[in-house]
Amino acid sequence: MKLTQSTKKKDIRRVWHQVDLKDKILGRISTRIAFLLLGKAKPYFVPYLDCGDYVVVVNASLVRVSGDKPASKIYTSYSGYPGGLKKKTFSQLLQENPTRIIKEAVAGMLPKNKLRASMLKRLYVFSEADHPYKDKLKIAD
Repeated sequence: MKLTQSTKKKDIRRVWHQVDLKDKILGRISTRIAFLLLGKAKPYFVPYLDCGDYVVVVNASLVRVSGDKPASKIYTSYSGYPGGLKKKTFSQLLQENPTRIIKEAVAGMLPKNKLRASMLKRLYVFSEADHPYKDKLKIAD
C-alpha cells in the first residue's frame, strides 16, 4: 500500500520567471506574479511551506491602470510622528518609484503570515528592461 508523501523542504525546486509589464494592467498581472511566488501550480504545493519560484519583473515604469485610477489611487506612508502622513497618487509614484507600486500590489495578494517575507524576497522588480539575472532565467513569459 502506497501512502501520500508530504512535501519536505528538500523537495522544493525553484525556477526563475521573467514578467514584462509593458502595457499590462496592474491588478491582472499582480495576481499572476503572486501565483508564481506562492508556487500554487506545483504538484507538491503545501500551504505551510514556501514552494514558490523566483520572479523578475521588468518595465515596471510602463504598467497601466484602468479608468480614473492614475489620479485617484492614493499610496500612503506614515513615519509614526505627528504630521508624518504622506500621500502620493499613482501617477506621482509611477514617476518617482515604480517598483514600489508593483511590490505593494503583489504583497497585498500574498497570504498574511510568516511566509510572506520570504516570498517577497524572491521578487525582483526593475523599472527598465535591464536586469542582472538574465543568465538564471529558464522560463520567459
